[in-house]
Amino acid sequence: MEEDEPELAAGLEAALELAPAVQAAIEQVFPSQDPLDRADFNAVEYINTLFPTEQSLANIDEVVNKIRLKIRRLDDNIRTVVRGQTNVGQDGRQALEEAQKAIQQLFGKIKDIKDKAEKSEQMVKEITRDIKQLDHAKRHLTTSITTLNHLHMLAGGVDSLEVKAAQNELGQQILADFEEAFPSQGTKRPGGPSNVLRDACLVANVLDPRIKQEIIKKFIKQHLSEYLVLFQENQDVAWLDKIDRRYAWIKRQLVDYEEKYGRMFPPEWCMTERIAVEFCHVTRTELAKIMRTRAKEIEVKLLLFAIQRTTNFEGLLAKRFSGCTLADGTVKKPEVPAPSTNPFLEDETGTETDEIVIEKSDMDKPKKPKVPDNPFHGIVSKCFEPHLYVYIESQDKNLGELIDRFVADFKAQGPPKPNVDEGGAVLPSCADLFVYYKKCMVQCSQLSTGEPMIALTTIFQKYLREYAWKILSGNLPKTTSSSGGLTITSLLKEKEGSEVAKFTLEELCLICSILSTAEYCLATTQQLEEKLKEKVDASLVERINLTGEMDTFSIVISNSIQLLVQDLDAACDPALTAMSKMQWQNVEHVGDQSPYVTSVILHIKQNVPIIRDNLASTRKYFTQFCIKFANSFIPKFINHLFKCKPISMVGAEQLLLDTHSLKMVLLDLPSIGSQVVRKAPASYTKIVVKGMTRAEMILKVVMAPHEPPVVFVDNYIKLLADCSTDTFQKILDMKGLKRSEQSSMLDLFRQRLPAPPSGVESTGSLSLSAPTPEQESSRIRKLEKLIKKRL
Repeated sequence: MEEDEPELAAGLEAALELAPAVQAAIEQVFPSQDPLDRADFNAVEYINTLFPTEQSLANIDEVVNKIRLKIRRLDDNIRTVVRGQTNVGQDGRQALEEAQKAIQQLFGKIKDIKDKAEKSEQMVKEITRDIKQLDHAKRHLTTSITTLNHLHMLAGGVDSLEVKAAQNELGQQILADFEEAFPSQGTKRPGGPSNVLRDACLVANVLDPRIKQEIIKKFIKQHLSEYLVLFQENQDVAWLDKIDRRYAWIKRQLVDYEEKYGRMFPPEWCMTERIAVEFCHVTRTELAKIMRTRAKEIEVKLLLFAIQRTTNFEGLLAKRFSGCTLADGTVKKPEVPAPSTNPFLEDETGTETDEIVIEKSDMDKPKKPKVPDNPFHGIVSKCFEPHLYVYIESQDKNLGELIDRFVADFKAQGPPKPNVDEGGAVLPSCADLFVYYKKCMVQCSQLSTGEPMIALTTIFQKYLREYAWKILSGNLPKTTSSSGGLTITSLLKEKEGSEVAKFTLEELCLICSILSTAEYCLATTQQLEEKLKEKVDASLVERINLTGEMDTFSIVISNSIQLLVQDLDAACDPALTAMSKMQWQNVEHVGDQSPYVTSVILHIKQNVPIIRDNLASTRKYFTQFCIKFANSFIPKFINHLFKCKPISMVGAEQLLLDTHSLKMVLLDLPSIGSQVVRKAPASYTKIVVKGMTRAEMILKVVMAPHEPPVVFVDNYIKLLADCSTDTFQKILDMKGLKRSEQSSMLDLFRQRLPAPPSGVESTGSLSLSAPTPEQESSRIRKLEKLIKKRL
């Protein structure tokens, strides 16, 4: 025993080595960062870590105390755990005994349940013994019923096959009877309707529908066999000029059918209509074939003749039949178009050869279009559509000749005579043109609403442009002076005492007539576009656009107004030139209006009433003329006003009086010389008031004294609101200041520009920002009294 103690002590002193799995489990359950808990703990390294140097040995007592304290704590923990495990064995044995008792009790309960289950099973077998027998009986009964159903279906199928065979045999017998009664072409056996065949049709009506269709097909084929022989492609009667004979033949055949076979077929078969429809299909095919072969022989009159006869025949079919046999939906009833205010919508039910007259008064009356209701439309005439290019080319040629005739008539007859009572007359040629346009459109819409209508629209566009340039623009009078002012020749004539060349009364009336015609063409072209879109197929509507042609007529209107403005403007130029050449510094007193003002007013009173009366039907364009004349005349008047230099105080007063007179005349321009006084349009009045008020302000600035300079410059900026040094320079030239004075004034003007506000009103009487001399104030008051007295 004593020998074992040293070994035990050595074992305890040796390092405790655990298996790696055990060590990993311990680290997972009790993680620790203490070096003493590590598996590879080395006491020497640990001590060297605690005492790395000799100086650290001074704390050895403290370290030893801490380790001892830790040892005591570990001993206490171990002692507590050991004591806690003292009663574990006894508790385990007690728990095992309790578990064994519980198992014995559970085993007893399971045995009781098993006994009860066996008894329950025996009881269920006794209860379900009778139900099982019923189950077997049900299964056998279901099998018997299914077998009986299959037997019944088999018997029914046999009966159906027998009936079907009988029906097929009966159908074949009926077809054989019809074949015997109506032999095929080439046989001469007599045949015709009978009571037997009528009963056979009633029987076929309840048999397979294919029997009925076969009877109808054979009967119609036999009925039309003669037609295919008579109108073969190589026969003379097959050509378009004999197309009436085709339709006459089918009419006779239908009458003959009604007399002989009308009662043989049931009414619901619609045999008469079926014969007519099949005739139409055959005719369309035959006509298309022969027209392809003889395309070079087709002329426009022949084509229109054939189309007219064909459409008449289609209309006759629509009156006689309902179209119920038109299968496959190839021919559709046209949709009801929406109501339109188009002036072209007059009576379109007549034939293409009827004369169509369009009066200008009728153009503004909306008419409700007649709704076409012909299910047979196009059933034959569709074959003519590929050849309608002949019609389009003919209309192109006819319209070209019509435009040439318009040009020749205008040259021969000259411009329309002036008639002030009726106003500016529209050229009759434009009404003729649109009458022809409507005739062509109605014709083409009856022939086709597809690509031919687009081609016709292109022709319409071409000759609308030609009419605008050859008839309207080509006959506008030529001017000798530009809109910018007078030529050297006119100035020389003016010096010699001659007047500038003006338009004569006839030329003014011609311009107004061309303007009215262009306005009429513009409105009618817009209506024409709407009507074409209404006529053409819905898929082609986007390709119809006459905007370019309407713009062309708008250009003609604009040019006509510009000519009238230039003529009146040029007539006023000599008077304005005379104004700028007067010696205004030598005027000694203010009198009545100057001669140049009287001349301008005279020219206005000569021209404007004529223009107004001739544009009575197009009032808005007369307003445009007035506005354009004001925009041209007023800036020109102001430019000539700047040329009046130098101007004395009295001369400026006279010019101010003249300017006011011109202003009142211009405000009265729209109704000048008229017995009916109308208020001028607000847009025109605004232009005149703004422009002439600027001229008055210029003269008021000229009348103001230039001393002191600061007051003069501020007054100029306030009245004119013009920051341009050029305008200020012209004002100084009108006052007759010397260059030295002007230079100082210009410098002061540039300095004073930012100071005063730029939006000061430019109307009202002269109001200086500083006291003016008493003499100048009295002159201005005197001038205002003179103007009021004149008014």
